[in-house]
Formats: sequence, C-alpha cells, structure tokens
Amino acid sequence: MIRRAIAILGGVLMLGIPLFSQDFPLPQSNEEGIVYGTSVSRNEFGIEGGVFISPDRTRQAVYRKDERAVSQFPLLDINTRTGSLMHIRYPMNGMPSEHIDLCVCDTLGNILTTLKVTDFTDERYLTGVTWAPDCQSIFVQVLDREQHHMHLNEYSALNGEFIRTVLTEENEAWVEPLDPLCFIDNDYFIYRTDNRDGYKSLYLCTRGGVVSRLTKVDADVELIAWQDNYLYYTSAEKSPVENYLFRMKITGRSKIRYGKPELLTPEPGWHSIRMNRDRQSFTDSFSSLRSEPARYKRNLDGSIIEKMEMKAPAYNYSQCDVMMGTTPSADGQFDNYYRLVCPKDFDPSKKYPLIVYVYGGPHSQMVRNSWMGQIRAWEVRMAQLGYFVYVQDNRGTSNRGAAFEKAINRACGQAEMADQMAGLKALLDRCPWLDRDRIGVHGWSYGGFMTISLFTNYPDVFKVALAGGPVIDWKWYEVMYGERYMDTPETNPEGFELTSLMNQTQNVHGKLLICQGAIDNTVVWEHSLSFVQKCIMEGVQLDYFPYPCDEHNMKGKARDHLYDKITGWFTEYL
Repeated sequence: MIRRAIAILGGVLMLGIPLFSQDFPLPQSNEEGIVYGTSVSRNEFGIEGGVFISPDRTRQAVYRKDERAVSQFPLLDINTRTGSLMHIRYPMNGMPSEHIDLCVCDTLGNILTTLKVTDFTDERYLTGVTWAPDCQSIFVQVLDREQHHMHLNEYSALNGEFIRTVLTEENEAWVEPLDPLCFIDNDYFIYRTDNRDGYKSLYLCTRGGVVSRLTKVDADVELIAWQDNYLYYTSAEKSPVENYLFRMKITGRSKIRYGKPELLTPEPGWHSIRMNRDRQSFTDSFSSLRSEPARYKRNLDGSIIEKMEMKAPAYNYSQCDVMMGTTPSADGQFDNYYRLVCPKDFDPSKKYPLIVYVYGGPHSQMVRNSWMGQIRAWEVRMAQLGYFVYVQDNRGTSNRGAAFEKAINRACGQAEMADQMAGLKALLDRCPWLDRDRIGVHGWSYGGFMTISLFTNYPDVFKVALAGGPVIDWKWYEVMYGERYMDTPETNPEGFELTSLMNQTQNVHGKLLICQGAIDNTVVWEHSLSFVQKCIMEGVQLDYFPYPCDEHNMKGKARDHLYDKITGWFTEYL
C-alpha cells in the first residue's frame, strides 16, 4: 500500500511534495547490524524512510536501527560460478526483532541527542515522526510490539527529554498508526485514527490532547493538505468504492470555528488528488466504471481550469463488459463489492469457465468505481479467451471502517474465505451460464494464501488453482505485519493451528501450481518449500515453478513469463 509523506513547506502542508529526503551526511556505525537513516520496521506503520529534516533545515532526526538480534535467512544467488548465499535479517513472528531509536543530528551527521523513549520494551515501534513548527520538539507515535497500545509523545529536540504524552490509543485487535501529524500552527495539529469513532477520521488536537472530531461521517477519510485555513481531505462517505475531495474551513484561536464541508469533485466515481506546487490548484485524476480516465487541473474551490492529456489504457478497447455490484458478507453485516469480467462475445445460452481472482488481505481494495472497475490487463486477456473473471473484496480489506477491517483478528483467512464463498454462491445462483465444474482460483502473496486456503477447504468447488508467493504458516512471516493480525504462536496457538496451510496438504486435489521468486525477501522460501516437502512426504502431487533470480514480485521478462505460465495453466486444465 502506498503511503505518501506529509511535509510542511512555507506554512503549507501538502502530500506528494517530499521534505523528508536525505540532504545531509548521516551518522555511521562500524558494527554490522546497526544502521542510521534507513527505513525501519519493514516499511510498516506508514514508514517510508529514515530521515526527517527540521522545518528550519538546521537539524535532522534519523532512525537508528539495531538488528543484531534478528535472525538471518539465507537466499541463494545462482549468478556466481558456484552459487553463493545472501543473508537477510528477517524478524519472524514471535522471535527477536530490531531495536529502534531516534537520534537528532546536525547537518554534518553528528549526533546531538537521542530521544529518551522509555515506553514499553526496547522492541517497540517509533512512527509518525513529526517536528513541531518551532523546531523545539519532536512528536513520535510509540507503539508497543504487541500493537495494542500507542502513546503519542512529545520530546525535546534539544536534549531528547520526554515532555508529555499528548494522547493514547488502545485496542484489543490492533492499533496501527499510519500518519505523521499535520501542524496548522505551533499549538494545533490534525491527527488521524480509526480507534475512536470506528472509521479513519481526522481530529483537531492541541499539545494537551484531542479537541474535536473534524470529519463526522461514517466513512474512512484521508488527509490531503492544509492551506490558508482550509483542510483538504478525501472521503468514502458517498460510497466505499468512490472517492471524493472535500474541504473544511477552520478558523479561530481561543474559540475554534468549523465551516461546513464543501464537496470539490462532484462527478461520481474515483478521484485521485495531488496538490500542485503552485499552491493554488490541484490535479484530479478521475474515472468511473463507464467513464474513461481523465485528468483535470482545478482551482482550490474545485472549478476546472483545464482538462489535461491522459493516455488511455490499451484495454479500453478490449470489447469485454465489466459489471459491478454488491453481495452480502457471510455474517450478513456488510455488503461486499465485486466486479465480474465477461467474455468477449458473451452468449448466455453457452456454459463458461470461471476464474476467481483473490487477494483479500489488509490494506487492499480491489474493486472501485473507476474505469472498468479497476480491471487488470490479465483479466482482460482471460476474458478474451472465453473466461469469466470474478473479483471481490471481503472483510479485512480497507476503506470500510474498523469493524470491517478487524474482522480477521487472530484468524487470518477465515472471514475472508467465508465472504468469498458467500459471494461465489450468490454469483452461481444468478448466473446459470457459469460452468460449476470448471471453477479456478488464483492469487498472489496474501492472495496466494487465500488461493490455497480456498482450494483445500472447498475441494468440491475449485478444480484448478495457481498460488503465487503464498504465506503458508504465519509463524514464518515477519513480526510487524504478522503479529498485528495474528499475535504470536504462544499467545494464539488456536489461531495458528486453524490458519496453517501445513494442515491442508491432504486436501490438495485437482491441479495446484505454486510459483515463487527464489530470492523472495517478503514471503521467504521456507513457506512454499515446507508445503511442497510435506506433500512429498504424504505422497500428494502438485506442481511448482520457481523464478530463480526474482524476489516477491516478478519484473521484466520473468513477469512476462509468469503471466504466460498463469494463462497457460488455466487454459490447459480449466
């Protein structure tokens, strides 16, 4: 999930204009396993870099990462004469993790002080690093390793001393701080969380705590900019599959006054917003299911200045219809959105095979009211070959509020599978032209985990499956992500037993192909190879295809080869 940095430039906060870049020398360590100024926590919690320049550009706050206690995982490099091993530090669930500190340095890379963070244990996370506008303080969101408690703390940038805890967050499922603060002056700032009112909302705060909720809607929102007493934000309040830009005027000091939210992009569909460097306009990239992608330059009041050139995707001319709709979640509490890609020259009197493409994991939204439902080129290719392709979001995915997202807590894959199967059953009931004997499933990463989960739990439904880079057992996945959703094998043994695909090898049937990059540093090779080895020991047949020189996602010729492999697999066996 791409998370944009927030920066303050000349009193104007904008997203997409990075300030936190490395302009100055960094401290150096001679000890292997200790580094300064790099991204930490495997880019979770909205972290994308390790250097935070002060607004007056006289100092820099930098992460110090000590990962000496983290276990090393070997990856095989076949590009040497005899082969060689590359070792990466990979903190697995329940095992020792990295230790993070935040140092304040001068512009020559000399450490002036280190923030005195005493909350929780040494394996806590530090994120949302934000300098106060006067450069005297640094605000940090300190999260415990278990990810159930967060303290937003203020520290002195001069001596690193703790000043105060501004606010706290607690949640039995998880707390996941993703955003730095947005200061509107030296005393007031804007803060986003989903832990107070059930949705990702914006709050006006002072150094003394929360003042009030700004976005009083039952929908997730995202901060875009603060400028000239206006708060600009996008919101899903009209529909979870649509995105609109709003602004709200906030004035006053002793008594804060709030204006009524103004809708700036009224066209139904999905609006992606980028504030422009002139500070007087923004770029709106817009489309809907039936409206081809367009790009507009708009004034800050939303009025259109000009329509800009935008290259249309080649699959605009695919001659395949795409339908969007909703289907009830398995618990009946929500509506899940789906898209259905229809074959070229569809004839309802014929029978057609169906491929379920699934991801289903956190921080994802596969279906939007954007051009052709956010369809991917491979789905078009399969539709042109005569397949229906079904894609559905489920509980656990984003942009639907905390209750929807946190339904997967401590049991990844269970609510997701239930929702996928409820949607598939409803689809088959209303589409008699779908061949119930020819249903396949495909996904990558979390989607690979979902693919094997569905294939082995519902052998009477799925004939063919292709799983890419699949998580097999959450005990082999990284600390930051895995412990958030599953806790640890020690604290949640029932959940790990329930979700482990190592317990499903005897249910492998039909045709299953697993593809994986051999130097995958996200879902390490231990996952899929362990699954294959257990199948061997149990006499269970499956197919496996490694990409020897690729990581988690294939690129270049390997990517072309992969999609030919996927297409050929379904063409041959489904």
